[in-house]
Amino acid sequence: MAQEHSTDPPPVPWPEIVKFVRQLSHDIRNNLNAVELQSAYLAELTENSEMKEEVQRLRQMVSEVGTSLQRLTAGLSQVNATPISYQAKDFVEDLRQKVAREQPENANKISWDVKCEGGTLQVDPQFAQQALLELFANAFHHERNVNAITAKAYTDGGRFVFELHEPKSNFQLRTENWGREPLRNVSQGHYGLGLNRVRSIVEAHDGEFEAEFDQKSSTLKTTVVLPLEKP
Repeated sequence: MAQEHSTDPPPVPWPEIVKFVRQLSHDIRNNLNAVELQSAYLAELTENSEMKEEVQRLRQMVSEVGTSLQRLTAGLSQVNATPISYQAKDFVEDLRQKVAREQPENANKISWDVKCEGGTLQVDPQFAQQALLELFANAFHHERNVNAITAKAYTDGGRFVFELHEPKSNFQLRTENWGREPLRNVSQGHYGLGLNRVRSIVEAHDGEFEAEFDQKSSTLKTTVVLPLEKP
């Protein structure tokens, strides 16, 4: 009796996927650089103002594609954190200011509940804030009509805890593997890497990352826990 063979392709290890995407992005960006040089040359050749404007728009489009590829490869890059001492309350205040700058249309929808009386974090500020900013961006991207979310930050028993409470009217996802399934939810301009990136950053700081959905209140609570410096 002939042995049956599965038609499904074999699973590809995640490091191999990362390697492939980074190489593909590198090759495309090289081609985009050539297009940029060629369009700059065309702009110099023409004296027509309308043509110059069209070439400028073309260059802008090429630049945006290149920026998107940079963000993609950054989301796949290894987290090499360089921790420094950072007062927990200062970390949260700086985070609030960054959210206000990067999400000006949504900043007033965030209710902050901060109780960081003391405690010092050992974190890489760039990476740590990037992780929490991604949670805000993710919340507003998936619930565009949300009117209010709550951000809680407090210190407790040698830990810094950050919680994001989001109202979810129709939440169907499982939370057991939150942030462990990259590329699962892909849409235009979004590649399912954000939460995986958050988890990578948090775990690089010896922290914890989890989510749970409360059916009664229809609220998704996402939690990041980071250790505080020992006295």
